[in-house]
Amino acid sequence: MPQLNPGPWFSILMFSWMVFVILIIPKTLNHTFPNNPTPQMTHTPKTNTWLWPW
Repeated sequence: MPQLNPGPWFSILMFSWMVFVILIIPKTLNHTFPNNPTPQMTHTPKTNTWLWPW
């Protein structure tokens, strides 16, 4: 069974992880959003109680 031989698969695994760590993670961490999110409301609105007519 070729899956039990770790020779070629281990090097492919290490190479793919090195590409992921060296290239992809820094590119995603350097991404900046064009608009910073701001809260819509800074205070809670005052609500009145509803008096039912019945």
